[in-house]
Amino acid sequence: MTSTENDKVAAVSMMRNDNFFVAKWIEYYGQQLGEKNLFLILDGHDQELPANCDEVNVIRLPHRKLKRAKGDRNRARLVSHLAKSLFHRYQVVIAHDIDEILVVDPKLNTNLIDYLTRPWGGSSKSALGLDVGQHIDLEGAIDTSKPFLTQRHFAHVSARYTKPVVALKPLRWGSGFHRVKGRNFRIDKHLFLFHFGMLDYQRSKEKIGDNSLHKDGWTGHLDRRLRLFELIRNGKAVDGDTFFAKARLRQSLFRPVYAINKPGMLRENPIVMIPERFRGVV
Repeated sequence: MTSTENDKVAAVSMMRNDNFFVAKWIEYYGQQLGEKNLFLILDGHDQELPANCDEVNVIRLPHRKLKRAKGDRNRARLVSHLAKSLFHRYQVVIAHDIDEILVVDPKLNTNLIDYLTRPWGGSSKSALGLDVGQHIDLEGAIDTSKPFLTQRHFAHVSARYTKPVVALKPLRWGSGFHRVKGRNFRIDKHLFLFHFGMLDYQRSKEKIGDNSLHKDGWTGHLDRRLRLFELIRNGKAVDGDTFFAKARLRQSLFRPVYAINKPGMLRENPIVMIPERFRGVV
């Protein structure tokens, strides 16, 4: 099988009840990979198609009402099976949640296709996780017509989002794409995974007030996520470039005993200033 220059890398995600992040996901990966190489699973026949998805491969599946933990496992299993089949056509598959974006460091002056199709070893690549949030004293509400990172300047360096989202061969992701089953991980020094789930304080409060999510077991997760705003507001932000290498090393060395193939959390909850070169990327 011979791939064209733009048909080497596919991106996969799954959405339900989202009219906010999916447009950014399509816009970003459409520019990076081409819309025809995007695969979007709609969780439920009641889901409306995004406006900007003319060439996106849309897969509709019946919705199964599941508690959060079981739903996470089910989503990872579905995406793993789809990714496995895509390796009949693609060299690399990117997969993660709809509110996340994978970025190759702009200082390399390259794109995801050229970077990810280099002759790597192993089965996956992890990106350093940056949990982006609003500094409620310094930043206003998000304007979706402008790049996110021109409006948000701070992030929590979080192992929760240091995920093996790049598959170099067929594999099985665990819940939330936090690990690859039966495999180790390696954090790439040039890849970053930006999590935008708590990008806007008001929107996040409204989501946390959604009773249906609490009934499905999201209470603890949402409460923990809301802490991001206080971490950013009260933390002393350090320069990202001076901390990224330390974060990769420490997340790789200090792993949870219950899952040694997942990166370890950084106890001081470090807040960094996102380097200026990322401003217009997403």
